[in-house]
Amino acid sequence: MRRPRLPARFPLDPYVLALLATVGLAALLPARGPAATVADGASTAAVALLFFLYGARLSTREALDGLRHWRLHLTVLACTFVLFPALGLAARALVPTLLTQPLYNGLLFLCLVPSTVQSSIAFTSIARGNVPAAICAGSFSSLAGIALTPLLAGALLGGDGGGFSAGSLLKIVVQLLLPFLLGQLLRPWTGGFLTRRKKVLGYVDRGSILLVVYASFSAGVAAGVWHRVSLPRLGALMAVEAVLLALMLLVTWYGSARLGFGRADRIAIQFAGSKKSLAAGLPMASVLFGAQASLAVLPLMLFHQMQLMVCAVLARRRAADPDTPDSGQLPDGPVAEVSPRPQHPAAQGR
Repeated sequence: MRRPRLPARFPLDPYVLALLATVGLAALLPARGPAATVADGASTAAVALLFFLYGARLSTREALDGLRHWRLHLTVLACTFVLFPALGLAARALVPTLLTQPLYNGLLFLCLVPSTVQSSIAFTSIARGNVPAAICAGSFSSLAGIALTPLLAGALLGGDGGGFSAGSLLKIVVQLLLPFLLGQLLRPWTGGFLTRRKKVLGYVDRGSILLVVYASFSAGVAAGVWHRVSLPRLGALMAVEAVLLALMLLVTWYGSARLGFGRADRIAIQFAGSKKSLAAGLPMASVLFGAQASLAVLPLMLFHQMQLMVCAVLARRRAADPDTPDSGQLPDGPVAEVSPRPQHPAAQGR
């Protein structure tokens, strides 16, 4: 009897397997003490290098074009700070049947944090979307979240709403904007070199995401957050978050089409508007929740891993889609050719 064959487009690609392996490594060998400091520093350095490379590879004209794309940025901000919180408030009906009150507080907090930046840009580029717009949209969301997330948390969770500092804003500027601007300034001398090696440099994106996953998951393991919730409640939380992510992916994709955006813009909106930043959420939670921060960020940690794995598959499928992307909006960043083009006939129409 012939053995059944796996479908040609099996949903788990090597990068998703690498993400799963990273999570497993963090669970078995979490970074603790000095090792955790090294892991955090390596993750920060990788993100800074990523933005330097984008700045050095991205032409100034493309950056300005992305900055002027105000309708796209407003759409992403509305998804992040209006639609997400509305869905979080609607999930209050799940308490106490599916979620405990502390888990719900964490879920609502997840809905209030800004969009992630580096992975949104990386997945937008892999999917051949509008990378300049994704860079601006992610940066705007992070900057807006410095003020909006604590204020919304204070209003909706009953906190004081004032738990943020200039240090958080300075961290975003130092880690994201300054490397990008430095790359722009050095582009006349580094642009050609990076262009010739953009396929190799594409692995910097994936490596930076893996570092962030390992560092964040290690922090959760070291804090013991996984022992403070029962398995049935954990399963219910993951199911609720899967529905939340699916709704946001659908709304950002089809809603942006109804608003008249082209394909490349829709890709940027989908990946920037459906994600939440663990890196931004963790320090805010430590101030807003105090001793309860480790449990409050559990929903965010789970959602963070889920969105990376789902979007890794989705980005590859978008890249292999036979539909032709919008002319003039193809990504020109260092990860634009990470995904090899499929050779099957369905991909020849791109």
